[in-house]
Amino acid sequence: MDKNEEIRSAGLKVTRARRSVFKLLETHPHSHLSAYDIHQQLFDKEKSVGIATVYRVLNQFVEAGICVRHNFETGQSLYELAPDIHHDHMVCLSTGMVTEFEDKLIEERQKKMAAEKGYKIIDHSLILYVEPID
Repeated sequence: MDKNEEIRSAGLKVTRARRSVFKLLETHPHSHLSAYDIHQQLFDKEKSVGIATVYRVLNQFVEAGICVRHNFETGQSLYELAPDIHHDHMVCLSTGMVTEFEDKLIEERQKKMAAEKGYKIIDHSLILYVEPID
């Protein structure tokens, strides 16, 4: 599905700002960008997308399920396109760098732990806060 179809299928009108934000997120598939980062990159290219517009578009995308907002311990919200495959995150406390990872063993262990307590997992998020090993 192309970006225009993705935006329309979420019930949103296709605008230049929405296309621009979507394209930027799409071209950074493993990045976690702040609204400020997105604004700066768009402003450098187009000079016409304001920060308020970026925030508004991101909020609409989050509500529509197009992207995900993360509130890591970095002091700002970070955004990524909604992933097709579940992944977890490591956040470096020294640099703020966010790294995605997948681990089937961890996923199975979490399911097993929930089942042992009489539950099934509906959704979850695993965030590891890390520091470099010196």
